[in-house]
Amino acid sequence: MLSDLTVGTITARPGEMASGMLAVEPSVLPITVFNGKKPGPILALVAGNHGYEYPPILALQMLRPHIDPRKLAGAVIMVHVANIPSFLGRTVYFSPLDGQNLNRVYPGNPNGTASERIADAITRHVIEPCDALLDLHCGDGNESLRPYVYQTVTADAGLNARIAELVAHCGFDHIVVDRGRPIDPAHSVYCSNTAVTRGKPAVTVEAGFLGVPDEKSAKMIAAGVENVMRFLKMTGGTAKRVKTPIYLDPAPVIESPVTGILYPHVKRDQIVKKGAVLAHITDFFGKKIADVKSPVTGKVLYIVATPPIVKSQPIGCVGVPNKKFLTV
Repeated sequence: MLSDLTVGTITARPGEMASGMLAVEPSVLPITVFNGKKPGPILALVAGNHGYEYPPILALQMLRPHIDPRKLAGAVIMVHVANIPSFLGRTVYFSPLDGQNLNRVYPGNPNGTASERIADAITRHVIEPCDALLDLHCGDGNESLRPYVYQTVTADAGLNARIAELVAHCGFDHIVVDRGRPIDPAHSVYCSNTAVTRGKPAVTVEAGFLGVPDEKSAKMIAAGVENVMRFLKMTGGTAKRVKTPIYLDPAPVIESPVTGILYPHVKRDQIVKKGAVLAHITDFFGKKIADVKSPVTGKVLYIVATPPIVKSQPIGCVGVPNKKFLTV
């Protein structure tokens, strides 16, 4: 017999949907729970870890009316906007309440800062009960980004195979192979990695650019989620695998050597040679103080396309196509 599904203070009976605000002082988490009438996995969908990343948030708004819990096998937990302070404050990367990046403080701390308390609530109420997780992102307000997903590689071959299958059904053909995530569940840092360090397959999805509420990107994310649900046999229909995946390994993030005003030289999706100038930086009087060069030959996955730049913050990411990468 199927049972009620409770996420924090929000309970959905079998065959029903329930929405509500989970209080996380001094913020809230808007959550929708779909509890199916048939047994199946629990899929967690988290949008808005970065509040200026709008397409993932809009994708969940698109999806919500189209998931029928009466026809669903398993359950879906939607976190519509993880970082309400950043969303309402229109801030890039960092919370206006504590200056922290929510997607760098997982698994959080129930007695910590505002961001740490949000991360703790998502860890306990969303990640720990789920069987698989999609952490939905896009290019933040400063990032011109082409669509791709991250595929985490761990020391567990079985988990790697489950992650690879999830990735293969997200609908994105550019796949960044991520070998450098923390392995300690108590210091998982990232939302998706919090699931992975607990033995659950998870994928970080990136689609959208410069904080634009782009409908095409939102639809791309929504279509990927629907295909994953078919793959997990939560809904009817045949799931489609990505036919010609392009694995990018390595995909170094290039950080700024200085603080100043950024002038990008390249665009997203552009092929660049090793040593190519990705951007130059001037001081606040217009004097050039740095050229930032690509450490590899590859494809520009994202480039910061707005003028402000702070030392050690990302300027861009260049992925190297790797035909030899094996998915398992």
